[in-house]
Amino acid sequence: MRFDKFLNTDDERIFLDKVHYLYYCLMNYGGFKVGLAGGSASGKTSFVGALQKVFAADQLAVISQDNYYKPLSQQERDEFGLVNFDRPEGIDFNRLIGDVKKLSRGKSVQMIEYTFNDPSKFPKAIEIKPAPIILVEGLFVYAQEKLKRMLDFRLYIDTPKDIAKQRRLKRDLEERGMQVEEVDHQWNHHVLPAYQDHLLPHITDAHFIIENHQDFDQHLTELVQLFERKLSEKS
Repeated sequence: MRFDKFLNTDDERIFLDKVHYLYYCLMNYGGFKVGLAGGSASGKTSFVGALQKVFAADQLAVISQDNYYKPLSQQERDEFGLVNFDRPEGIDFNRLIGDVKKLSRGKSVQMIEYTFNDPSKFPKAIEIKPAPIILVEGLFVYAQEKLKRMLDFRLYIDTPKDIAKQRRLKRDLEERGMQVEEVDHQWNHHVLPAYQDHLLPHITDAHFIIENHQDFDQHLTELVQLFERKLSEKS
């Protein structure tokens, strides 16, 4: 049956758009949702960047927890009056979960980039389009039980604390203009307690552990092969 016998040009276009969308949902509904957690400066950003060099945006959608921080006025402060960003309570998980659901339904999501309260950076608008593989990365993606249950495959990137501290020190001094004393305070009073309470307990139920002591090349190769298999199942 020809639908254009009953529909004018505009209606037909709208109708076909809906058909294509329905087909996308039937073929890709839910996607393959992957979590990636790890301590501060463990190498999450670098690992995600390496994956994005292999997979195109229509194959891999990356959603970062960092873009879901609540406003500064809603962040907790420590006993010294300093904002503690290493707390899961500082993340707007309702919005994060909502956006993961949208991507799973084949819809794009929009957000404003989080710039870590750096006044020298102008936040840019971000659009994430749906893809067969959805990667959710961040410190606390397993600390929120509802989000954790949504994930089909859980990755954990593990880095020795002394290596991670040196990476964080270098990053915060060079990229965020912090002083050594500030970095040390955050590490001892914010980062380490968060690691013990909200990250380390989840390493035992990760499906795949990425050991990033020197490099993660071998683990990257294995993950690329897994993702390629998942993409072939969708095609």
